[in-house]
Amino acid sequence: MDNAMENEYSDALEALLRDRCTPACVRAIEADDAASSDALWQALQESGFADCLLPDAGLSLGDVVPMLVVMGRYAMPLPLAQTMFARAVLQAAGVGIPDAPIALATFDGAPRVHVADGAAAQYFLVQDGKRAALLSREAVDVARTGAHGDLGVTIARASLDASAFALPHGTLRTIGATLHTALMAGAMTRAFELTLQYANDRAQFGRHIGKFQAIQHQIALQAEHVAATRVAAQLACHGDGWQPDAMRAALGKCQASEAVQAVASIAHAVHGAIGVTEEYDLQLFTRRLHAWRMADGSDLYWGRVIGDAARAASLPTVDLVRAWGGEAA
Repeated sequence: MDNAMENEYSDALEALLRDRCTPACVRAIEADDAASSDALWQALQESGFADCLLPDAGLSLGDVVPMLVVMGRYAMPLPLAQTMFARAVLQAAGVGIPDAPIALATFDGAPRVHVADGAAAQYFLVQDGKRAALLSREAVDVARTGAHGDLGVTIARASLDASAFALPHGTLRTIGATLHTALMAGAMTRAFELTLQYANDRAQFGRHIGKFQAIQHQIALQAEHVAATRVAAQLACHGDGWQPDAMRAALGKCQASEAVQAVASIAHAVHGAIGVTEEYDLQLFTRRLHAWRMADGSDLYWGRVIGDAARAASLPTVDLVRAWGGEAA
């Protein structure tokens, strides 16, 4: 990884995930192996990574983005990223923090919503309008989607009781968009690495397929999307505190979600049939990419948000983009 997307914290997390979050572990958790899920969560909990955004840790959003990217590179099957932000929100609200995994959900009046990576969550931090609450798994009627290996779930809207607290509208959706942008950057990077390696190893018609111009063109296009998404992740996570900026989150998530289709389709086109087999690791990442693409708003959703903001602004387009990116106009 480039220096901007790694630090001592991400190095430590990668060392842990290299040993504990193996493809075999990911497959086991996707198959509802509770023992594997509990063992991985225990290792993560003891490591302290779930507390990285609490005040005592002293880390900013920019500090944790390399860790989020690493999680994507290992197809993280537990809602560790969501738990990190959920604990920061709960701490700020003065709400007790459980030791178990927490997933994030935004209802805004919908009777039922999809929650990415919620299969192993024991609690759900939900937001409805300007109110939020931490609800147990039993309180929200969790249902699996039924799709192969899908770790997403749907949950039902529940009444927010006296434990609910005030939270600015859209806070959890903005957080979700930000963290999923970084997760997608990591998963895309790994899918690209697998594609490049396969193209250099697979021989056909007397030479490696990576020598064919058509394959080189596809891989170059894939590389462009991966690089753009890594930049988008840095933009989405730019800031001094732990709370992401709404417009930067919109820009990052729109770019990342839009890039998923090209990156995943090129990866599978280069790999051919082997790419979709259960035994080969590529599908672990491309399936996760498609799940994260839709989490907390697709590229279409965030594109509309960006378009509405641009129409309402009085600045010229170039100055507006600079302002959104944190630069002086």
